[in-house]
Amino acid sequence: MAKIFQVSARAGMTRVVEPIARALLRAGVTPNAVTVAGTVGVLVGALGLGARGHLVAGALIVTLFALTDLLDGTMARMSGGSTRFGAFLDSSMDRVADSAVFGAVAYWLATQGNHSGVAAALVCLAAGGLVSYVKARAEGLGMTCNVGIAERTERLLIVGVGGILTGVGVKPALEIALWLLAAVSIFTVGQRMAHVYRQAQQLQPDGQA
Repeated sequence: MAKIFQVSARAGMTRVVEPIARALLRAGVTPNAVTVAGTVGVLVGALGLGARGHLVAGALIVTLFALTDLLDGTMARMSGGSTRFGAFLDSSMDRVADSAVFGAVAYWLATQGNHSGVAAALVCLAAGGLVSYVKARAEGLGMTCNVGIAERTERLLIVGVGGILTGVGVKPALEIALWLLAAVSIFTVGQRMAHVYRQAQQLQPDGQA
């Protein structure tokens, strides 16, 4: 059910994003430029606002610029497909943005004396990196790894909703969101490792342990 929701939501977003992608391409903007601009926007929202306690504004800006992850992919597809460097840049900038978001959250929670929340943010940062690494490593070995309930978009949405709710007065919301995200991220790592294990077993020559 979660995967069906993800596919439906992404399909709806694509219909909104495609006209913007076409307009940017006609204006001469490249997918790589959008990737970098999106990362800069996330850094501004996370480090410039979120880390200083402006949670609502920070979360809204991060969410807005995180959507460029869909925009640059759509632009790449429309212009003939992603280049090797474009794929490398996109993945690298995603890691920079994710580190900024969870680093900023951890910093702000530390200034509030919320040690449990800091621990949750650090677990989210580590587990989120593992979610991405497991997929990249599997694909590098010639296998697929398109499974899991906590992909990057879902992770940013969960922490964003928690930040907004805390910013409007629901104080425990961010910490709850972080622990929820930590749990689903760890579960996703397990899902992906199990998925790759099954593929490896099928690809393994008969008689090998």
